[in-house]
Amino acid sequence: MIFANRFDAGKVLGQRLAGHVHHPVVLGLVRGGVPVAYEVAKATGGVLDAFVATKVGLPRQRELGIGAVAEGRVEPVVSPVVASFGVSEEQMQALVEQARAETQRRASLYRAGRPLPKLAGREVVLVDDGMATGVTAEAALRSLRTLAPARLILAVPVCPSETVRRIATLVDEVVCVQLPRDLSSVGSWYEDFSATSDEEVLRLLADAHRRSLAQAS
Repeated sequence: MIFANRFDAGKVLGQRLAGHVHHPVVLGLVRGGVPVAYEVAKATGGVLDAFVATKVGLPRQRELGIGAVAEGRVEPVVSPVVASFGVSEEQMQALVEQARAETQRRASLYRAGRPLPKLAGREVVLVDDGMATGVTAEAALRSLRTLAPARLILAVPVCPSETVRRIATLVDEVVCVQLPRDLSSVGSWYEDFSATSDEEVLRLLADAHRRSLAQAS
């Protein structure tokens, strides 16, 4: 199955989760995870918000994640493959600091000082548009686990089976539509994998907030 776009992937994920979770907090990993999470929240009656985790990319090959930082967590997640790429400790520290600055910028932009919804005792679904190494999701999940959710679920449209096995130790459940043995790129599973802008994230969050208010009234 090739997804038309992130919204299409979110609808498929939403169908998998509907009836399986009940009014969860649905957190989209920014930026690409938010359109997927938007549809998951609609299907499950969940509360949508953004969660910020920033990948630390390999110099000269930024799409290859060698680490990640997440809001609410001081320590970065560092991939064991870092040493094999010849990245020095000083280089890694500089890259981590850049990622921390970007994480803070995004969190401030998307929530304007507003805290995350209360997660303690709630079902929480973390959504991304796909995973390769899973290092960014790992940083986010480790941070979210400290907030004591009753149940923590990771939901993604596509993820290699090996990554799922590793990530599964951090969550109560992984829901994944496509489980290829090898994954050359997440984008190859989408017809349209255009970059998600800050403006689109803000628009989707605002629309979901209006929908929540309408349902509550």
